[in-house]
Amino acid sequence: MQAIADLRALLRHMQPTLAPGRYAFVTLPAGFPLDPAHVVASIREPEGLSVVLPEQVAVELGLPVAFTAAWVTLTIHSDLSAVGLTAAFSQALARAGISCNVVAGVCHDHLFVPVGQAQAALDALRALARSAGDSP
Repeated sequence: MQAIADLRALLRHMQPTLAPGRYAFVTLPAGFPLDPAHVVASIREPEGLSVVLPEQVAVELGLPVAFTAAWVTLTIHSDLSAVGLTAAFSQALARAGISCNVVAGVCHDHLFVPVGQAQAALDALRALARSAGDSP
């Protein structure tokens, strides 16, 4: 499927879906052996390698969890150069009082929201999609 850059189309068709489980944001100690199959996302920071992995894996490995999240994926194939998508959904979530940590993959945007607010996040995102469909 071709990546979509048009903001209105992205919003109208983003179809947020909730992945099962809980996900932990952790910073790995230097040289920590972690099976790459457990890594959902990662980024190298001056303080170390930050990774997102299933919460149970973090607990089993004794890693301190900085944030526990639910994982929402916008199933629309968004163009990495699209303008305004992150601003639109983050504003909708902020209006609902929901924090959001975003990871962009090549094909989709992935939103990590507080576990207890997962359903409210889905509701806010679906309302945003409906409103984009209503606009001229």
